[in-house]
Amino acid sequence: MELTGEQLKMAETQLKRYLPRSQQKGDLFKDIPVFAIDEAILEDIIRKSNVLDWTQFICIGINLRHMEIFKAVASEKGVSSSQLAVCHMMILKDVSNLPSIDSPGISLSSLDESHVGLVNQMWKFAKNKEAVRMIRDMLANFPSCCVLDAEGKPVSWILTYASCAMGILYTLPEHRGKGYAKVLISTMAKRLHAQGYPVYCFIEEENETSYKLFKNLGFTQDPSHREAWFGFND
Repeated sequence: MELTGEQLKMAETQLKRYLPRSQQKGDLFKDIPVFAIDEAILEDIIRKSNVLDWTQFICIGINLRHMEIFKAVASEKGVSSSQLAVCHMMILKDVSNLPSIDSPGISLSSLDESHVGLVNQMWKFAKNKEAVRMIRDMLANFPSCCVLDAEGKPVSWILTYASCAMGILYTLPEHRGKGYAKVLISTMAKRLHAQGYPVYCFIEEENETSYKLFKNLGFTQDPSHREAWFGFND
């Protein structure tokens, strides 16, 4: 099935409805779980719309079954691609299932743009200026939560992607084993739920520690969806 110019324009308009205003045009498909879209239509959108600038670095998070389309188009355009991660999608269907977590003496706060460098430094996927830009955008526009030490410095944190998924959970090595991650996940989950957002995250398939952590907190895996992140023009 081939879309007309008008149909492509309508499809692009509909897809943009799922993004916050802070997202730029070149990031349209970034971190969007496309669950129910005809592959022929998706391919036509990728090939013919001006949504993606294939001359620049692109990072795309999407259902694994759709990635071959992006890779094929990239190959035709002579653009390199690399698989960054394949993840389970974990969903918390009922926040009341969260176990009671004691957090006496733990000081919680939110991150701000002054913490971009710290988060970027510790994030395994921080390879270029695009990662810095994305983290800055996340901290400026979406919920975050962190644990502060006695000096008021973040030692553990969790952010929210533009897709509303929780992520970039990290605790400095010297502060691990204190239950900070559980406190942060529980706090963020309740906050997102209270604001009417879905509570979910993506866990790399090889990250058994995080998988067990979220599962023990009541998150369940959606077996019908595997999220893949690919980089193009890296």
